[in-house]
Amino acid sequence: MASLGQLYNDKEAGLTTRKTYNVPLSALYTEEGYNVRELNQAHVEEFRDAFIAGEYIPPLAVEVTERGVKVIDGHHRYHGALAAVAMGYDIVRLECKDFVGSEADKIAFMVTSSQGLALTPLERGAAYHRLQNQGWSPAEIATKVKRSESDILQHLQLNECTPYIKSLVRAGSMNYAIAIGIAREHGVYADREAARLMKKAEEAGKKKVTKSIAKPQFSAPKARRFLELLANFSECSEKSSGELVFEVQASLKAEINSILQEYTHDNKPAQPAEGTDPDAIAAAELQESAQAAGITMTIEEEA
Repeated sequence: MASLGQLYNDKEAGLTTRKTYNVPLSALYTEEGYNVRELNQAHVEEFRDAFIAGEYIPPLAVEVTERGVKVIDGHHRYHGALAAVAMGYDIVRLECKDFVGSEADKIAFMVTSSQGLALTPLERGAAYHRLQNQGWSPAEIATKVKRSESDILQHLQLNECTPYIKSLVRAGSMNYAIAIGIAREHGVYADREAARLMKKAEEAGKKKVTKSIAKPQFSAPKARRFLELLANFSECSEKSSGELVFEVQASLKAEINSILQEYTHDNKPAQPAEGTDPDAIAAAELQESAQAAGITMTIEEEA
């Protein structure tokens, strides 16, 4: 059977070589925190078993430093070999190839490498942030890692989320798009909102915050009923400031207040404070709820 070596000897074949080297395992090392991927123990064990079975393992991409031979891409393969050695198997050397490029090239290579696990959103965001710290714009990062600029911006926003929200994303308790939305909408109060949504999910018997929990759809029949009440049982006037004022009958106060409370307070009826006049509470809540919905309302007291 013909080999590439034989074909290489044919000068007209146009083949070139790029050397790989069998490097002693003891000469290799990894730098903590350098890999854009978090170490996945199950993936390490897959490579351990592959080494033990004598299967083909792609070469590691490495860089020679004063300390030794640093792994740039292939961290799981490296740890898989160490795991095989720990089980008593003789793995003396690993096939390696030189990585040539800048620090940004190394990060981009780790992001786009087809040999590694797919990056999680958090890992992708951290990698993009490292490139951004080297002066790369989102558009330049997008070109470098072959993704859209909007994807870069989204993951950079995720990287800026609080540790608590990141922990929810890492645990699979929250989709990264929902996490970004919470951080963007609630700012410094994002953790409080995330905790509230997690509690709401648990009360609903769910293990994660879904879109229906984070952004519930309001009842269409109740929305129609609210508009019907405004259209048929209220008087609308316009102030000189251009503000619309709806005057509704006091007898409709309870129904309108109930609809607004459900819309603005996420289906959680307010609990009156002990010793407070319930009617006063209801009137205050109605005004507050209406203002939150962008409506100014006046309750006509019945004679």
